[in-house]
Amino acid sequence: MTFRLLPAVAAALLCAPFAASAQGLFGQALTRQAPHDMPATCDNARFLADQQGLEQSGPTRIDLPEHLCGQVLAISPKARRTRSGWHGYFYVSVGQGVSIRIVSDLDEMNAPQWPWVNKGDQVEVQGRYYYDSLRRQGVDWTHHGTSRKWRWPGYVVVNGTRYQ
Repeated sequence: MTFRLLPAVAAALLCAPFAASAQGLFGQALTRQAPHDMPATCDNARFLADQQGLEQSGPTRIDLPEHLCGQVLAISPKARRTRSGWHGYFYVSVGQGVSIRIVSDLDEMNAPQWPWVNKGDQVEVQGRYYYDSLRRQGVDWTHHGTSRKWRWPGYVVVNGTRYQ
């Protein structure tokens, strides 16, 4: 009986890589681009799909490149010092009633004194989406730098002015 199952198991294992390659990171068909490429333009729909996938799967320790556009809903008027330096925070509406926290590393960015963004501003953000939990998620790495683990330089465009 074990020998009859062996060919079926072998066939399933051989086909698994092909099935996985036809799916995105969260089981979505790859119609636009590989899940780990930075979109060339704003793609809020992709962000919302990525966010939904992470909410369903839970924290994966995978950071995703995202390129978002939207209106600023709220800002933290004072910069905060963390173990990695001074940061400014604001929230952007990305559609469907969803907003996301944007984290700007002020020590790394070429920008005026914080806050350089205001409620109601139109922004474009390129950075790294992290998901630690439903209450701890956001887009950081919005500055010009890259690293061995993060290859995409980030930026924030506020009403046509680019800060990186």
